[in-house]
Amino acid sequence: MYTINSIADKIGAFSVAVGKAGSLILPILILTILINVILRYVFNIGLVELEEVQWHLNAIVVMSCLAYTYQADEHIRVDIFHNRFSPKRRAWVEILGILFLFFPYTILVSWHAWEITTYSWSLREGSPMPSGLPARYIIKGVMALGLSLLALQGVAIFFRNIAFLIQPNAVSASSTPAEKGSHHE
Repeated sequence: MYTINSIADKIGAFSVAVGKAGSLILPILILTILINVILRYVFNIGLVELEEVQWHLNAIVVMSCLAYTYQADEHIRVDIFHNRFSPKRRAWVEILGILFLFFPYTILVSWHAWEITTYSWSLREGSPMPSGLPARYIIKGVMALGLSLLALQGVAIFFRNIAFLIQPNAVSASSTPAEKGSHHE
């Protein structure tokens, strides 16, 4: 039988794997940008296809790293009091933030992203530019997947904090964002 910590571990491992895979696209993105800049400013050649590839690669990197960033507790915190809270209070703040802010937002945006992707697929949408990329629904699907994985990572963080409140000694400090404290204010 799975415990909530083992479920959180599996979700977290998946988020890390997707994030690391997405980060491998960065060199390709950098190369694409360099080629685009050289063509445009040295040879006065502008290619719509290259600009769109650049946008798509950037979207893939960002969307694949959202959940990874949240899993690693490297996201920006708005709560300026977070560092001053006890671990138990931080866990409560995290749980309430996830329930009342994070889940409603990520689930709503994910839901609409999937609707947009489905609609785009039904149209077999491509770029509005004559020389642009076909299959725009693919990048819209990547966005929907990234947002859905972010919501799933929220489930893992929620589980970790619940587990910490139930048994504070059973959860290691390095695996619970409430325990780590935040250095991002």
